[in-house]
Amino acid sequence: MIPIMLNALAKTMRPKQWAKNLFLFAAIVFDRQLLDATAILHTVAGFALFSLLASTIYIVNDLADIEADRQHPKKKTRPIPAGQLPVPAAISAAVILWLLVFPAAFWLSPGFGMICLAYFIGNLIYSRWLKHYPLLDVLLLASFYVLRVAAGVALIEVNRFSPWLYVFTTFIALYLGIGKRRAELISAQQNGNATRKVLENYTLPFLDQLISIVLTISILTYSLYTFSAPNLPPNNSMMLTIPFMIYIIFRYLYLIQVEGHGESPEDILFGDRPLQGAIVLWGTAVLIIFYLFP
Repeated sequence: MIPIMLNALAKTMRPKQWAKNLFLFAAIVFDRQLLDATAILHTVAGFALFSLLASTIYIVNDLADIEADRQHPKKKTRPIPAGQLPVPAAISAAVILWLLVFPAAFWLSPGFGMICLAYFIGNLIYSRWLKHYPLLDVLLLASFYVLRVAAGVALIEVNRFSPWLYVFTTFIALYLGIGKRRAELISAQQNGNATRKVLENYTLPFLDQLISIVLTISILTYSLYTFSAPNLPPNNSMMLTIPFMIYIIFRYLYLIQVEGHGESPEDILFGDRPLQGAIVLWGTAVLIIFYLFP
C-alpha cells in the first residue's frame, strides 16, 4: 500500500515539469560563472528547492481542481482525482514540502526566498482567480518563467547579466502559454467539454494572432541581445546563435499548429528529437562563445 501511495505521490509531484526550472541556470550561464564552484552549488541547490516548491503547488492545485479534473479526458487519470492518492496524504505531503522548502530557501539566499514566496503566492492567486480571466491568465503564467530567471540571479553575485534576457524570457514564456491555451481550446472543441472556463473567451484566430505577435518579438529581442548586451564578446559572435533560436521557435510553432501538440510543453521538450537537437546545438554554441572564445 505504501509503495503504491509513494508512486502516486511521485506522479503528482510531476518531476517531468521540473525541466521548466532550468531557467534558473540562465544567470550562471550568461553571467559566465559556470566555472565557479560556489555559484554552481548555489544554483543546483536552488533548482532542487524550486522544483520541490513547484511540486507543492502541483499538489495544492490538484486538490483544488479535483472535481474539474475528474471531468477532463486526461487529467482524470492523475493520482488525486483518480483516487490513487488519498486527499489527507496529499495535504500532508504539501505541508511537509512547504515546511522544508521555505526555511531552506531563505537560508540559501534571502532574495531567493522572497522570489520563492512570490512564486508560491502568485500561483495561488492564479489558481484561485486569475486563471479565469483571458489574457491575465497567460500574462501571469509568463511571469512565473521570469521569476525563475530572477531566482537564478538571486542565487549568485551577478556581474554581467543583461536585462535583455528578462525581456526575451517574458515573450518566449508568453509564446509557450498562448500555445498551451491553443492546444487546450482545440482539445475542448474536439471533446465538446471545456474544463477551463477561460477557454470560452478565446478563439483560434485570436490565439494564432497572439502567437504571431509574441513569436516575432521573441526573435527580435533575442537578436537584439546578441549584439547589444554589454557583457558579450566584442566580435558579435553571439549573433551566430540566432539561426538556432529561430529554428527552435519555428519548430515549436510547427508542433503546436501542424502536429497539434502544445498542451504540455514539457512533453514536447522530452518527445521531439529535432527540437532537442536544436536546443543542444544552441547551448553548445553559447558555451563555446562564452567560455572558449570570450
